[in-house]
Amino acid sequence: MSDYELVTIISPEVDGEEVSQVVDKVNQFITVREGTVEGTEQWGRKRLAYPVRRFLEGSYVLTRFKLAPRLIRELEVDLGAAQEVVRYLVVKVGD
Repeated sequence: MSDYELVTIISPEVDGEEVSQVVDKVNQFITVREGTVEGTEQWGRKRLAYPVRRFLEGSYVLTRFKLAPRLIRELEVDLGAAQEVVRYLVVKVGD
């Protein structure tokens, strides 16, 4: 298991309660695959540096978790398929 951080930008069309549901789906993806979620921080709605899918802002969420490295690609595919997710970035923390 390796340590990772995931920053997700969620569509501005998704309201506050639905943002929590998207975060819960990501956390569930991790825990079902025997990973652990160490914490999540909702940074709120912020303006994007440039338009992404015609959106000028989005809700930012940071998730810190541990997961087997072989499952990261599966997580990225799942995030890419989610309609609510505008952008995401998974970064391995430490060595």
